[in-house]
Amino acid sequence: MRVVMFGYQTWGHRTLQALLDSEHEVVLVVTHPKSDHVYEKIWDDSVAELAEKHGVPVLLRNRPDDEELLRTLREAAPDIIVANNWRTWLPPEIFGLPPHGTLNIHDSLLPAYAGFSPLIWALINGEPEVGVTAHRMDAELDAGDIVFQRSVPVGATDTATDLFHRTVDLIGPIVADSLDAIASGTARWVPQDRSRASFFHKRSIEDSRIDWSWPAEDLERLVRAQSDPYPNAFTHHRGERIRIVSAAVSEARYGGTPGRIFIREGDGVVIVAGPDARTGRSKGLVIRRLRTEDGTEHSATDYFRTMGGYLTSRP
Repeated sequence: MRVVMFGYQTWGHRTLQALLDSEHEVVLVVTHPKSDHVYEKIWDDSVAELAEKHGVPVLLRNRPDDEELLRTLREAAPDIIVANNWRTWLPPEIFGLPPHGTLNIHDSLLPAYAGFSPLIWALINGEPEVGVTAHRMDAELDAGDIVFQRSVPVGATDTATDLFHRTVDLIGPIVADSLDAIASGTARWVPQDRSRASFFHKRSIEDSRIDWSWPAEDLERLVRAQSDPYPNAFTHHRGERIRIVSAAVSEARYGGTPGRIFIREGDGVVIVAGPDARTGRSKGLVIRRLRTEDGTEHSATDYFRTMGGYLTSRP
């Protein structure tokens, strides 16, 4: 088949590589210009550079809404469009243009976690597995019929970075399997159960701010979800922002006011946390390692030389 690809960052790069390795012909690539957005500078393998290396024409667009793009797409005469990590809505005149429509690759187990940053949100929410879905694009974002889906389990200590590497490795096989099934006419399209759908917004720095009224179990997952190279979960100590690099749920239960720097436990320092902290029924968050604003990483036991005082959401 003749294929046009819409995509960006490492997700798009892996998709394009899979297409280039297939028996299908990539006739055009559309990708976004480089961005200064903090999350778009992570996993930023260049789709444009890969396409140019293989002699594939490239168009750079923030939004797919100009006549030149539509004209070029019609001239390319694709049998199918394949999209992965395209950041804006594709209109019907684009996704419905090829005979086989548009295949979208999304890094969640749809219908759950449609939208943005699905791995981070899924880890924060304690999901037991994550994955990748190939589905037919329609007018509603990430809502079309599914052709293939693959999953991986979430381990007790997995970070968002771990899950990224595992799920990004699913892209190549799922693209190849989907295109082979579509080209051979054997694809089985399964409608999504919309009663199970959920849609999430883009992450921002504000979403990494620690609220000490959260249960320690939730805060520990937030720390793992905001692992390097993502912007770390952060709090404030004596007016300075500190980023939490490594943490665990305490063994014992601790009572008091959420945010209190309380006591050493094991290789870290316990911070009182949770909605039931005042009753003494909550576990605390054990901070093991943290990073100050100058980029220096510290063990919590070295940084918090004396107990007492509070960590706060704001300076």
